[in-house]
Amino acid sequence: MSSTYLGMPGLPVYGDGNLHASEAFPAAAKRELGNAQLRANLGHATHTIRDKRLRVVAELPDWEDLREAGSAIKASVMARLPELLEEFEKNFTARGGIIHWARDADEANGIVRDLIRDAGVDEVVKVKSMATQEIGLNEYLEEQGISALETDLAELIVQLDHDKPSHILVPAIHKNRAQIREIFLREMPDVDPGLTDTPARLAEAARQHLRRKFLSAKVAISGANFALADTGTLAVVESEGNGRMCLTLPETLITVMGVEKLLPSATDLEVFMQLLPRSSTGERMNPYTSLWTGVTEGDGPQNVHLVLLDNGRSAALADEMGRSALHCIRCSACMNVCPVYERTGGHAYGSTYPGPIGAILSPLLTGITSEENASLPYASSLCGACYDACPVKINIPEILVHLRSEDVESRRGTTKVPGQMDVAMKAASWVMGSGRRMALAEKALPLGKLAAGPDRKIKKLPGMAAGWTQSRDIPAPPAQSFRDWWAKEHHDPGSEEHTELEEKA
Repeated sequence: MSSTYLGMPGLPVYGDGNLHASEAFPAAAKRELGNAQLRANLGHATHTIRDKRLRVVAELPDWEDLREAGSAIKASVMARLPELLEEFEKNFTARGGIIHWARDADEANGIVRDLIRDAGVDEVVKVKSMATQEIGLNEYLEEQGISALETDLAELIVQLDHDKPSHILVPAIHKNRAQIREIFLREMPDVDPGLTDTPARLAEAARQHLRRKFLSAKVAISGANFALADTGTLAVVESEGNGRMCLTLPETLITVMGVEKLLPSATDLEVFMQLLPRSSTGERMNPYTSLWTGVTEGDGPQNVHLVLLDNGRSAALADEMGRSALHCIRCSACMNVCPVYERTGGHAYGSTYPGPIGAILSPLLTGITSEENASLPYASSLCGACYDACPVKINIPEILVHLRSEDVESRRGTTKVPGQMDVAMKAASWVMGSGRRMALAEKALPLGKLAAGPDRKIKKLPGMAAGWTQSRDIPAPPAQSFRDWWAKEHHDPGSEEHTELEEKA
């Protein structure tokens, strides 16, 4: 599902346009934060999308009930996943489709390559698909001498500019229409040189460029938003109609889908057909919803294949705290409300899935041991806006805290020497474990004024605390603790508390 944002005129603004795959989030975010125009573009676009969403969500008095239902359905699917996968496979193959199981990206890419070669072609058209981005299918096929043309407008813009998507729903959100015009003039040999940067003219240029590809393509590749176990049906929802062209015109259709996209039946799909469009594009329903079940003789693709992709999903499912990340329906609502994403953009995350959902999904799918993944759970203020916006109620802040804990535990065993944090936490535990020790520690509060300047602010601390004062100041501590103030204000010589305080003094 996709929609393209063409509303911001201006100059090309998004950093260097490259995905720094080996760069941790803090370094990438610092670079992107220096781009004021990027922040303006992202802020305008995300505000527009989320304002539309709020309006259409407010129309439904049972919106929270729908969210609860979506969450419950997804939890049930995860609990019954092996059973539902077997049911889906039986019904899909009974209707003429062919299932391929892929443990990881290498297997999935190899399966798709072989199917394309069996069809005798070296060019395919593609429907927007997060799963194929996740496995790097386009890049892999290019290495194999096969051209994969993105047909979603936003994905096409990104592909023509040799860039990477920066948003799940709006991959070209970081591009403005003036930049898009330049891309089309540079990369489309058949485009009108008098092309303007009005959204209608840009969309028309892309449509004319793609129409010839649709009519000549023999193989198409798609993702799937949902799969119905009881009928073996696949579903794709989109806004432009390019998906419908890919799903119906070619002779061979290859779909790559994560195993978590299953739903038990069409009754369950009803819930998500209300949740998804409102949460993603702020629409009451999608302009195009395509469902197909196997092969129909003489109508549509006659060779229908589905690659069921694991690629770390089994490992995520085994994580009791993190498995609900697999409930994600890729609506991007969490990204549109996230203050961190709004200021850094998607490329800073360095992963297929940016924003809050990417901060939990990428480490769960690929492990949190790499430096890039280890930094992602910290790419959040834990404000909770993502949880409030999520249509299936994924508690992203809770999972972020869980993954941060895993990161700390993974590092604990890498050294025999306790780190500064270990020493500080043990010392704090010892001090705070006794009221007497805590009172003695409070006696040292006035010394904190020595570290403060004339403005009564501490601007620089040593050691690990330097990270805190690097971006914020700490007020100077008060002249006396609350405990001392209370003892003086409520002087009762006979009280047990007073006696204890006197002894400590």
